[in-house]
Amino acid sequence: MERTTCCVVGGGPAGMVLALLLARAGVEVTVLEKHGDFLRDFRGDTVHPSTLALLDDMGLADRFARLPQRHVTSVQLPIGQDRSLVTIGNIGALHGKYNYIAMVPQWDLLDLLADEAGREPSFRLRMDTEATSFLMERGRVTGVRYRTADGSTGELRATLTVACDGRGSLARELPELGLESFPCPMDAWWFRLPRHEEDPSGLVGGLGERFFTALIDRGDYWQIAGLIPKGTDAERRAEGLERFMAQFTDAVPWLADRAHALTSWDEVKLLDVRLDRLRRWHRPGLLCLGDAAHAMSPVFGIGINLAVQDAVAAARYLVRPLREGTVGLRDVRRFQHRRWPTTVATQGLQRLAHTQVIAPLLAGRSAFDDPRKAKRLTELITDSRWLNRVPAYFIAYGALRERPPEESLRP
Repeated sequence: MERTTCCVVGGGPAGMVLALLLARAGVEVTVLEKHGDFLRDFRGDTVHPSTLALLDDMGLADRFARLPQRHVTSVQLPIGQDRSLVTIGNIGALHGKYNYIAMVPQWDLLDLLADEAGREPSFRLRMDTEATSFLMERGRVTGVRYRTADGSTGELRATLTVACDGRGSLARELPELGLESFPCPMDAWWFRLPRHEEDPSGLVGGLGERFFTALIDRGDYWQIAGLIPKGTDAERRAEGLERFMAQFTDAVPWLADRAHALTSWDEVKLLDVRLDRLRRWHRPGLLCLGDAAHAMSPVFGIGINLAVQDAVAAARYLVRPLREGTVGLRDVRRFQHRRWPTTVATQGLQRLAHTQVIAPLLAGRSAFDDPRKAKRLTELITDSRWLNRVPAYFIAYGALRERPPEESLRP
């Protein structure tokens, strides 16, 4: 019979951060990752200042700095009929050592975390191993059943199972946790185009006729998200790639000379945007965090930041009871009580952005096009240091910054 103290289902940023923090504190932890590697494209590659500070606290800053990366220090949106770029979030103006977002291929970050955790004798990472169902005894989750890539199956028993397997999590199939979903007006198309040195830098928005796009500066290319009305993917693809690129270049005319670089719909990946959360993130023997507990909209680009902060908070609450063998319902409840207000507030802001900005824009009613409103908005943002820094701080650190357990911070 296979056994571990903590079984982490899912080897994404939240799962790997939690596993590393627990293993460093002496907790026996096993991570089950269904894929054979971390190489998946068009995933969130943002590493926010709160995560950069965490890596520094753990003595990993130098190793992280050697990873290929691009630093984003500002968020710019086109406002007014002339589409002038206005900085609405100046992360570079924040105080502190890490006043930027590092754009790092997520597989590089996960490889670093896995390698560091692998130095701990209490850590195990099992790739190509998919959790298929929960083990249950007298109403308590006692581990998982799993299947490996070669088709073999087994059971792993655990004192605590933590679901970090995203919005397709096994835990979401448990009706007692109560999934609550909120309307989303859009889906997102992800693709990339070449970037030139004279292009704008940072995170740049583009507005067109019933179209919005966000461009992430990755150095020699732009990682691009184009927002389309919810559920219109098949319809819009049927209209042809040429029509889409005409819409895109209308929104971002300075990229028109590179539109030909996108040659096939195969290069455009669909993200089914969701915004939801479980009412309960736990039951005896089980805890959910990150997207497994609360799927976030791409608005503000803070889903990974929120998930990593979940992992840090969970480690702080769980290290001692896991080591002492006393972990119970009280401990996982304390975690949800800690992270629930931050999640609700963040999703509330995203819902507000959906109804007041994204939905009107996709319906052709953008407030950014009104000359008088655009002028007032531009003056308000550019003249107010406070208003310019609040969005930057929220994007950088989220609504609540978590501190890891002291036992996990040895260099």
